[in-house]
Parts: sequence; structure tokens; C-alpha cells
Amino acid sequence: MTSSGDHTAALPRKRMGAAVLFTDATGRALLVEPVYKDDWEIVGGCVDENESPRQAAIREVEEELGKTVAPGRLLVIDWVPPRPGRTEGVMYVYDGGVLDESGTADIQLPPDELAGWAWCDQAQTEQRASELLARRVTAAVRAKAEGTMFELENGFHVR
Repeated sequence: MTSSGDHTAALPRKRMGAAVLFTDATGRALLVEPVYKDDWEIVGGCVDENESPRQAAIREVEEELGKTVAPGRLLVIDWVPPRPGRTEGVMYVYDGGVLDESGTADIQLPPDELAGWAWCDQAQTEQRASELLARRVTAAVRAKAEGTMFELENGFHVR
């Protein structure tokens, strides 16, 4: 017989990530340019131990944009299969609302992490982001516009 601690230790582990989709009035997504890799991202990152995805989203916006924002509703949940060097994961994307010039004027990027940011339409997102993230962002923009939430697997809609 195994103890509950042994059972818990043997359970599978998944990475979790949380992101916030900010758009402008035309529906373009705010993407950030990391200094440590070529692909652009939306604002977000890993969910820390004992932190909820929503709490991680709030923290990541503060760290990456220097803004305090309460994320809106969940737009996308995306299960990502394992790949070399990474376990499987679950990614949450929350609605950050629509930002105008006054909403972007106080963005403060951490220079050791981010080189810049830009408003990107779908074609620009597909050029700058990884294929996986481009699918996730496209789904999140659509979910926001349609007032719904999408479940994805590896960036593809689950039927």
C-alpha cells in the first residue's frame, strides 16, 4: 500500500502559463519582443508554484508592461503536448481590454527581458510569433470579438 504522499508525488506534472491579450480599437494584438529569442510573444509567462493562472497574469503584466491590470474573462485555454525539453502544458489567455494611446503611454518594458512592443494584425502576428502562438492569439482575438471562449489543443480548436 502506498501513502497519499507517495501517490501525490507520482502524479503527472504539467507546465502552466498565463497571458493577457490586449488589443487596440481595430482588434490588433499587442505583442512584445523578447531580448532572449527571435519569436515575439503576448504578455505573459509561467504560473509559479501556489499561484493561480489569473494571479500569474496580473504579475506578468506588472513585470512586463509596468501596469496594474485586472484581467477580464478567460478567452482561451490551450493544452500543449510535450516536446523536447518541455513537459506538456496548459496555457490560459485572459482579456486585457482595449488600449488606446493613453493606455499605452505608460508602458515600461524591462530592458533585460523585452526590447519593444507593437500592435500586430493577424498577418503580422503570423510573421513575428511562433506558429503555435499565432494560432493561439488568432483564437483569442476571435473569442474576444465573439464574446466566447475557446478550448484549444496545440493551438487548434477542439471540436
